Amino acid sequence: MTQTPSPRRTHPLGKLAAAAATLLALASCGGGDGTNPLDNPSTVANPSGTTNGQKLSFAYFQRCVMPILRAQLPININGAMSVNSCASGGCHDNTTGTGGALRLVGSAADVNLATAAASADAVRQTDMYRNFYSSQGETLIGAPLASRLLNKPLVRTVLHGGGLVFADENDANAKIIRYWITRPMPAGQDEFSAAAANLFTPADVTTGVCNTD
Repeated sequence: MTQTPSPRRTHPLGKLAAAAATLLALASCGGGDGTNPLDNPSTVANPSGTTNGQKLSFAYFQRCVMPILRAQLPININGAMSVNSCASGGCHDNTTGTGGALRLVGSAADVNLATAAASADAVRQTDMYRNFYSSQGETLIGAPLASRLLNKPLVRTVLHGGGLVFADENDANAKIIRYWITRPMPAGQDEFSAAAANLFTPADVTTGVCNTD
C-alpha cells in the first residue's frame, strides 16, 4: 500500500528568517519607495554649493593655493608637534603619498600665463594643472565648509592622518583656500577665465596680491 507523503511543515522561525532575508535583499538594491526602514533614500541631499558646471580659477590656485600645499607647516597630531608639507612623501605626494585622493607634484613648475604658448590645451598637460585638477576635486565649489580641501587640515567632521594643520578658520592659509572655493569663474567660462583678475589686487593674475575674505 502506497502512502501519500504528508505536507512539509515550515517552522515559524524559518518563515521569519526567510522574510528577513527577502527584506534585506530588497534593501540592498537601493531602489525602494522610501517606506522601508532598511532601504536607501530615493534621493541623496548634497550640501548646497555653486553648480552650473562652474570651475575654480587656475591662476589663483597657482599663485595663492599651491604655495600653501608646498609649504613646510607646523602640524599637530594628537598633541605631538612637527613640521611637514602637504605635498611631501607619505602625505599627498603624487608617487609616494598615502593621503587619499589628493595627489600633488610638489616640484611642479609654475606656468607663465602671460605667454602666447600658455594655451588652455598646453596648460592642461602640465604638472601644475594636475595639482589644480586634483585639488579642485577635493572641493564642493561655492561651499568651502563642505569641502575636504579645507575640512581635512582643520580636522573638522572628517579624519585627517596628517593631523591639524590650521588651528581654525581664521588661519591665514585657511582663508586663502576658502576664498578660492567661494569665487568660481562665471558660468560658461573655463578655469582660465579673465575674470580671475578680480581675485587679485591690483587686478593682475601675474603681479597682483592674493585677495582673501
